[in-house]
Amino acid sequence: MKLSIDLGGTHVRIAQVENGRCLKKISVDCPAQQDASVILNLLSQLIDNVMNEYVEGIGIGVPSVVDSEKGVVYNVTNISSWKEVRLKETLERKFRVPVVVNNDSNCFTLGVKIFGEGQSYANMVGVTIGTGIGAGVIIDHRLYGGEFMGAGEIGMLPYLDSDFEQYCSSFFFKRYHTTGAEAAEKANAGDRAVLEMWKEFGTHLGNLMKAILLVYAPQAIILGGGIASAFPLFKEAMENSMQSFPYKTILDRVDVRVSHQKDANLLGASVLIK
Repeated sequence: MKLSIDLGGTHVRIAQVENGRCLKKISVDCPAQQDASVILNLLSQLIDNVMNEYVEGIGIGVPSVVDSEKGVVYNVTNISSWKEVRLKETLERKFRVPVVVNNDSNCFTLGVKIFGEGQSYANMVGVTIGTGIGAGVIIDHRLYGGEFMGAGEIGMLPYLDSDFEQYCSSFFFKRYHTTGAEAAEKANAGDRAVLEMWKEFGTHLGNLMKAILLVYAPQAIILGGGIASAFPLFKEAMENSMQSFPYKTILDRVDVRVSHQKDANLLGASVLIK
């Protein structure tokens, strides 16, 4: 049995994972604006709640660049107090089991590749759309992380007056003083203004899809995260935006789809433990 943790700017989730199945799961709000020690203490409490003598190790996905060998995370997205946290060392000292840390989007992508919709693709990109936006890259069936697991930090690519994260994640909806969940509810009720908002979102996301195609030319781009569940609201605008991609042979081959594996991040974090 392994423990998996998905640390996000909005929620922290932990699960016992065995044979590709999440057993006991806990989800709590992340005190993202608190001091680094508060969040570390929360992680320790969550681990205490599910730890037992059968646990072989702990895999953790964090929204940041990571020194995966040393287990140090840097400049965690949307958790401002985590500038440099020696997470592996801290948790191994307390719980006496191996701890492996990686980027959260990498964990999502591993989960989708091994347990979900990505199993048949040798080359794919998993994109998480939620509090922020990030990606994991699979090349020839293997995760490619680059230096400090930073290969998929697509949200930081410059775009318009800022970067893609400001237009392709929850930050987009903050511009309209709402949330993705509220916007989806209103759009599904027929609110025309909000439907147009989703079209704008899809156009921006389509531009990001073109950037991914230019860099990686994958067989598939698989979307996950809370906002991806509203795919029908932005799918057409995203696809229309993608039509200006310069290489039609690549565009025609790529599959863009949504993962329905709700525990992909946790399952992916579990395979970090060998």
